[in-house]
Amino acid sequence: MFGRKKTNEELIDREPPPRPGAKNRPTPKRRDQEAANKRPLIVTDRKVARSKDKVARREGMAKQRAGMLAGDERYLPARDKGPRRRFIRDSVDARWNIGEFMLPVMLLVLLLSFIRQNWALMSVFILVYGLIVVAIIDAVLMWLRTKKKVIAKYGQAERGDAFYAVMRAFQMRRTRMPKPAVDRGQHPS
Repeated sequence: MFGRKKTNEELIDREPPPRPGAKNRPTPKRRDQEAANKRPLIVTDRKVARSKDKVARREGMAKQRAGMLAGDERYLPARDKGPRRRFIRDSVDARWNIGEFMLPVMLLVLLLSFIRQNWALMSVFILVYGLIVVAIIDAVLMWLRTKKKVIAKYGQAERGDAFYAVMRAFQMRRTRMPKPAVDRGQHPS
């Protein structure tokens, strides 16, 4: 009132220096914070909300797929998680399985079935049933060997391990998810 007016430069010089570890800014008003946190329960623009949700879902799925392709344990589904399942996957992927050749052979059988000759029909019959029997025997023997290794390493085999190993053995190597982490002949220890 009776003193001289201070300029902005003098006021800036008078502010205390920022302290390390301190907030160094004024506390926001409660009503401003509450207003910033308020969101409507029902979105007014549904098209925008749907498109945002679709983009977020697509990004999440892409991230999960990339993690699963890389074999990252965090992104694997529950059926593939754990060291026991990794060991079974590596055991199956390390060997040649007859079951993985069933799909290409079935395409050949389909082509042969169009030929209406006795020799073609007989070869179709022998190929189909012969391959199925041999693949089942191969899968059973594979599981028995793998089961011994699983029991030696982890104790008792869990329920569903046999089905997991056999289903992986019947998939073509390129289509297996998660991707094979070992080369053929590189058996896990």
